[in-house]
Amino acid sequence: MIHHHSGYVFTDHVIKVPLDHARPREWMIELFAREVVAVDREAADLPFLLFLQGGPGHSAPRELPAWLERATREYRVVLLDQRGTGLSTPATRQTLSGVDDQPDYLRHFRADAIVRDAELLRAHLAGDRPWSVLGQSFGGFCALAYLSSAPEGLREVMIAGGLPSLTASPYEVYRAAYPRVLAANERFFARYPGDREIAGRVVDRLREGEVTLPGGDRLTPRRFQTLGITFGQERRFDTLHHVLERAFVRDGELSDAFLRHVDSLVSFAEYPLYALLHEAIYCQGEASAWAAHRALDGFPEFGLTPGGPVLFTGEMIYPWLFEEDPALAPLRACAEELAAHGSWPRLYDPDRLARNTVPVAAVIYHDDMYVDREHSLLTAGQVGGLTTWITDEYAHDGLSQGPAVLEQLITMVRS
Repeated sequence: MIHHHSGYVFTDHVIKVPLDHARPREWMIELFAREVVAVDREAADLPFLLFLQGGPGHSAPRELPAWLERATREYRVVLLDQRGTGLSTPATRQTLSGVDDQPDYLRHFRADAIVRDAELLRAHLAGDRPWSVLGQSFGGFCALAYLSSAPEGLREVMIAGGLPSLTASPYEVYRAAYPRVLAANERFFARYPGDREIAGRVVDRLREGEVTLPGGDRLTPRRFQTLGITFGQERRFDTLHHVLERAFVRDGELSDAFLRHVDSLVSFAEYPLYALLHEAIYCQGEASAWAAHRALDGFPEFGLTPGGPVLFTGEMIYPWLFEEDPALAPLRACAEELAAHGSWPRLYDPDRLARNTVPVAAVIYHDDMYVDREHSLLTAGQVGGLTTWITDEYAHDGLSQGPAVLEQLITMVRS
């Protein structure tokens, strides 16, 4: 399918890929990608740029990204729905209901499989020509896996806020993450000091009696706490304040507007893979065993004691979410098995990365709440041909703020 708007030509591509690339003839799934080129460059022989979205579990953007105009000056941009997302055989409570062995099925939805998918897509679009890759957040994790397993397919790699540790366990990742979330809480309440009292009143109301969200499920104090996930992005840092300022319509009664907005923020209906695989993306030969939940024991500041302060958690997935979120509840047994699985293959090849010759440029956000700066710096020193830009000008979503981050990455990767 081809369509035109806003000065671009959009071409949709659908190919079949194996669920398990080690057994390519057993089970095929669909992979969807949207190719974007500027109208005035449609006939030009441009190189391809594959965009790997953050996540896991998020589809490629449907709205025009802020960096797209800069990219299409010299690339044909490929917006890939990673397997299980968007139109790429989506994995949800509805579609997974027909899968007999859900954990085994979902073990094929990590970065290693995404890279193999990308190579098949590259062959479909570009033949034997290598292409460029732009990885945002988890997309950067995928880019490192790409460099580890199929560097021959890569012309250059640009990474925005997505340099993971090559060796850290999930527990180590979350143990390092909680202090950054505490710091984000401090920044939030310094900006909006009156929200401390409002957050406390909300929790008191949730303790007093059942509060039902518009979707019919219950809003609990600990689920309300997860709204801190918005703190890591510049565009969404103020979101919680805008929710809280409309919390009450009269003394003790939570407003419909508040509950509807909270519902949209705490539900995983649109991206259940995020919850199912968020810890698995770090696993290499070990089980995650609900790492974020275990690491929380070391941070009593997040405890909800009566009359005490309310602090918000961040990008953490807890086992009780599979009880309280209706979009996740049918997948609870599957989530438990995935958390207990201890035979995840390695995602990165440190020796191959050390010998890398593909040009790589990465922006590291100094105060990134989601990806640990020290982990990223250590990894940067372990990858050959990688140059870094460390900046405090942006939060984790710097790439989406405009063309500046991509412009800098292109300059770096070509220097």
